[in-house]
Amino acid sequence: QVQLVESGGGLVQAGDSLRLSCTASGRTFSSYVMGWFRQAPGKEREFVAAIRWNYGITSYADSVKGRFTISRDNAKNTVYLQVNSLKPEDTAVYYCAASRYYSNRDYGDSKEYGSWGQGTQVTVSS
Repeated sequence: QVQLVESGGGLVQAGDSLRLSCTASGRTFSSYVMGWFRQAPGKEREFVAAIRWNYGITSYADSVKGRFTISRDNAKNTVYLQVNSLKPEDTAVYYCAASRYYSNRDYGDSKEYGSWGQGTQVTVSS
């Protein structure tokens, strides 16, 4: 059973940076896609970034390109989301998700992911 535990959120000011972590256990993740999503109050959960674990291929939502970076550490079984130049509109609960990789799937769609973490809160003040 896949378990995902996020950490690293907090209360920061606009322009600050954070590094969110997602530690994964319960599987060998080499054939997985790991995604980060976020959900702000009153809004739907939205895609932020994803990475294919074995190849390191990444994808990003347009709203975060150039500011956020997704990466993974194989030895630690951990996926990171480096978030820079934070804006108040980045305020949300950030969730880590995992899915076994299949071709021709849209990994920007939350429905493709079967395992989710509990989330970590990021609050950006102006």
